[in-house]
Amino acid sequence: MDLSLSSKVIKESGIQFGTSGARGLVTQFSSNVCAAFTHAFIASIKNQFDFKQVAIAIDNRPSSSAMAQACAKAVQQLGLDVIYYGVLPTPALAYTSMQDNIPCIMVTGSHIPFDRNGLKFYRPDGEISKADELGILNTDTVFESVTDLPELSVNNRAAVQYIERYTSLFDSQMLIGKRIGIYEHSSAGRDLYVSLFEALGAEVIALERSDKFVPIDTEAVADIDIERAKRWSQEYDFDFIFSTDGDGDRPLVADEQGNWLRGDVLGLLCAHAMDIEVLAVPVSCNTVIESCKLFKYITRTKIGSPYVIAEFENLSQCYRSVAGFEANGGFLLGSDVEINGSLIKALPTRDAVLPALMLLSAAKQQSISSLVNNLPQRFTFSDRIQNFATEKSIAILAKAKQQPDIFLQQLGFDNFKVECIDETDGLRIILVSGDIIHFRPSGNAPELRCYAESTSMDNARYLVRIILNKVKFFNEL
Repeated sequence: MDLSLSSKVIKESGIQFGTSGARGLVTQFSSNVCAAFTHAFIASIKNQFDFKQVAIAIDNRPSSSAMAQACAKAVQQLGLDVIYYGVLPTPALAYTSMQDNIPCIMVTGSHIPFDRNGLKFYRPDGEISKADELGILNTDTVFESVTDLPELSVNNRAAVQYIERYTSLFDSQMLIGKRIGIYEHSSAGRDLYVSLFEALGAEVIALERSDKFVPIDTEAVADIDIERAKRWSQEYDFDFIFSTDGDGDRPLVADEQGNWLRGDVLGLLCAHAMDIEVLAVPVSCNTVIESCKLFKYITRTKIGSPYVIAEFENLSQCYRSVAGFEANGGFLLGSDVEINGSLIKALPTRDAVLPALMLLSAAKQQSISSLVNNLPQRFTFSDRIQNFATEKSIAILAKAKQQPDIFLQQLGFDNFKVECIDETDGLRIILVSGDIIHFRPSGNAPELRCYAESTSMDNARYLVRIILNKVKFFNEL
């Protein structure tokens, strides 16, 4: 019998936890590495929870199926039963597992390229915290090396429950007369969304299903997808276009003109439509959240769902309804909320469907674009440099933090004056003009992200494009 130590296998793999979940190259996620993470995860929570089953689901990446089999083998080695839900959105897996009071593992790399993948872990009470991540990495458990992978049969119960979670909130005629496009690509939820929107009365047209994995990044929408949405809107006379990232926890929605909405604007409109009192949002979100004055209290966090979720417990002690969302659009419901006389249970993990449906509900009497235009006019644009070493990003930002004015001059902005900087996550430079420039190394891949906020989209886009073109060629400051 060949035995392995989980902490040693994980450390030697080079895989690390990113913004949400463990991420790495597909070549790093061997069967033994997947098993090591699974054993460590179960060992780290077994004294806190009583369970006999573990649920597993995957996205549409080519590598995800074998990774799930390795995780399932590890679960079986522990004498636990596996419930395999196949290809499924992450929030659907999390929701059903929380109702069943069992842990779950999602095999997904979210929006990162197909040569990478990842694992997301959920305790019976929800998404793991940063402290839980350390617990997994530091847990020493001996396990039998994985040599054969089990066949897994797909259970459809989580998919059904996920659709019912939302269709039960609204009248089946809510979307009568609406024409909705579903940009399917390789989204983990693509087989659910058409029937979900049709169940609410919409005429639905499916678009661009792909047999190859498409790494949709909802914070950095590709030019080709910007053009597609406008073309589709004109060609099909859509009222709304819906899509998600790879694992279905980040929405990408377009208005009746084919303009993609920023995720934080979508989250704001969703929270307002749900009459949410207080919000926890990452520091990268648009400041319109404060300037619109629609919420009693707003707290800012580091970027990543674990940091947003960590704020929910404190907020729930003082307020009735609590939620959060990220600049990527993922909406996190931190408390039970009543909608149309029905109770929707808390789901403190990113979800793509709830904000889309709440936006459509809010737009019954007016267009989506008018809802957006009624907000204070602050615009965010973001993009990233891919294949940009994290160590290089960190070194550049370390020097920029020391002398932000000189950093801006090196970027060609001699006339910019810095009012203050925010180091909550990366480097956020607030200018005297009111514009904001925010840099952050990605927690999931070797990328440097840049966000710019301004009073016009053209200026925000200009800032990001100029800055990233300059930074790309930095050797040193």
